[in-house]
Amino acid sequence: MSSLKFIKEEKNENLNAPQASIQHRDIILRKSFLKKLYREWYNSFLAEIKNLPEGKIVEIGSGGGFIKDMNPKIITSDIIKLPGCDMIFSAHKMPFENKSLSAIFMLDVLHHIPNVNSFFAEAMRCLKPGGELFMLEPANTKFSRFIYKNFHHEPFLPEAKNWNFPSSGPLSDANGAIPWIVFERDKEKFLEKYPDFQIKSINKHTPFRYLITGGLSYKSLVPGFCFSFVSFLELLLKPVYKYIAMFQTIRIVKRGLV
Repeated sequence: MSSLKFIKEEKNENLNAPQASIQHRDIILRKSFLKKLYREWYNSFLAEIKNLPEGKIVEIGSGGGFIKDMNPKIITSDIIKLPGCDMIFSAHKMPFENKSLSAIFMLDVLHHIPNVNSFFAEAMRCLKPGGELFMLEPANTKFSRFIYKNFHHEPFLPEAKNWNFPSSGPLSDANGAIPWIVFERDKEKFLEKYPDFQIKSINKHTPFRYLITGGLSYKSLVPGFCFSFVSFLELLLKPVYKYIAMFQTIRIVKRGLV
């Protein structure tokens, strides 16, 4: 079986059912290498908490993740009722007071939101000045385009003219290129539309570690004890991440005095 197929989900899985997210959590926790990768991603966000203004910290689209196990103060949420999620709401309408959040964290969520304009308006309303929107999303590189377009169940459409897309469910529909479209291709449009937001950084990373874990559908190619060594090898490729990265971390800060 080609390792390039490892990122592809089983087509018969009902991604919108709560059981799918529960199964995803079980897989992540069971696969040692994959769990360590998720832990690294979570830590990249948690390391920034000390630099944020006081306020609530929310993860949107918590799904099968486990960030709350690492920091119980994080408010977890999803659009469907799931074990371990504190709240149920849509990213289009968040049940928080104005300027009450110090951070919003999202792991592979933005590209599943059908109307990102509505979400950005809500995020701007809810975040405190100095608060941060921290997102880990698919990257648009030569390598990632090849993988996402040919071996992933989700659409990856960098040519899409609009930021929005029709959706029949929270996970079954998406456009994996939305983060690139909004923050890179249409950067000036985003900054003009949301002048209170500043793009703090876009950091491309993780060209092959997720692939070799087998993702959520296939057997991992590497045992967990190889994580540090494989991570070191991947880091050697950092000079060419802009061509081969599969993921990117996007940090957006709300302007203004705390």
